[in-house]
Amino acid sequence: MDFSDPSLTISPTLDGSILVALESAGKPLTVSEVASASTRGSEIGIRKAIGRLVHQGIVAATQIGNTRVYALNREHVAAHIATELAQLRSETWRRITGEIEGWNVRPLYASVFGSAARGDGDSESGLGMLVEAFTTNVMTDAQMDTWDSNVDRLHDLVRHWTGNPFQAITLTAAEWSEHRRAKSAIYKNVVRDEIRLYDEFAPVTYRYPKRKKNQ
Repeated sequence: MDFSDPSLTISPTLDGSILVALESAGKPLTVSEVASASTRGSEIGIRKAIGRLVHQGIVAATQIGNTRVYALNREHVAAHIATELAQLRSETWRRITGEIEGWNVRPLYASVFGSAARGDGDSESGLGMLVEAFTTNVMTDAQMDTWDSNVDRLHDLVRHWTGNPFQAITLTAAEWSEHRRAKSAIYKNVVRDEIRLYDEFAPVTYRYPKRKKNQ
């Protein structure tokens, strides 16, 4: 999926981008405003595409004085498709969060960062996620195996959901603190772009989850 314009997934023409722009605006827009809000297409191309969408009835045209404005016709039977197109990124985040919430061994913090989070990644861009895998107790071998299995499953799920490669960076509290202290590249990328997906922070001191043998 192209995270800069997810509508390309099913609408390679300008129609998808226009419908997303109108749905997201929530108010009537001029052709110029649609062109500014759209991720692709020239104003001339967008004008032609809007005319086609008006003819199909999914876009409503209104004359206000000397200005013609356009809005998504939310009563149209296909209007929900525009809404779903506009929510493809957020639906991806919702699915990842839902998967993490179902884990038996959960992180206390997880966020997406990088080009997908910024919304400028294409269909070849990877989806990066930082997870802080630490607990107040030492993790057992079984818990570590469960963690690894959960992360592997998420790799497969994200590929199926979006077609994009997925990379999870697992850090402990101690490791993340060191990245923060050193202002490392990972730290800078995360704090600049992150979209927080999961957070179970509590006012306690976390310790490095070293392995311990199962009893």
